[in-house]
Amino acid sequence: MPSLKGAVVLVTGANGGIGTHFVHQALARGAAKVYASARNPRVWDDERIVPLVLDVTDAASIRAAVETGPDVTVLINNAGASTPTPGILSHTDEEIRTNVETNFLGPLFLARAFAPILSGRTGSVIIDIHSALSWYAVAGIYSATKAALWSATNSLRLELAPAGVHVVGVHVAYVDTAMASHSSDPKKDPADLVRTVFDAVEAGEYEVLADDTSVNLKAGLSAPIEKLYPQLTAITA
Repeated sequence: MPSLKGAVVLVTGANGGIGTHFVHQALARGAAKVYASARNPRVWDDERIVPLVLDVTDAASIRAAVETGPDVTVLINNAGASTPTPGILSHTDEEIRTNVETNFLGPLFLARAFAPILSGRTGSVIIDIHSALSWYAVAGIYSATKAALWSATNSLRLELAPAGVHVVGVHVAYVDTAMASHSSDPKKDPADLVRTVFDAVEAGEYEVLADDTSVNLKAGLSAPIEKLYPQLTAITA
């Protein structure tokens, strides 16, 4: 089974609420080093934490991260972007491209870049943070990019399994971070989310449904589309 003990971890979006917990909990579980990456990395008070400049939307930045972290054994694709309002048609080209490049292409290109490093390395893991909204399109472009990442994660899992790389996809609804500050819905504690993810990784699981919303939405995918989106029936009535 994969283990964090002795691991070298790279966390994207490490400055955020979820990313910060990934950094600290990885070390608490025995990681030897954590590359804490962000566009503007913060200062950490632990010599085991290495601040790393990384813009997941920039190819040169990804190449530099690979050169800096040839010892990485665990890649956590946590960085994400969202829009202040739902929908697709109402958003600008820039908003759409930012979501696609940050939520989908960034994690995909990082996984591709680190795959040669992770392949054949004992305990190697890729963790992709999806969303419950991967399965529920009410968030427009955000949902679309998370659905694309879910599909890519499934493909990467199949492709990398023969090389010994364990690929984990994580689904969760609202988490109590700045990104979800606009919502009054119940929110999961980011510390609890990260604990759940690492428990699943060390148990050898492939997919994490971190809350009831994610469980229910995945179960509902087999239902008629009108059941998942009852507003369609209301519109045509």
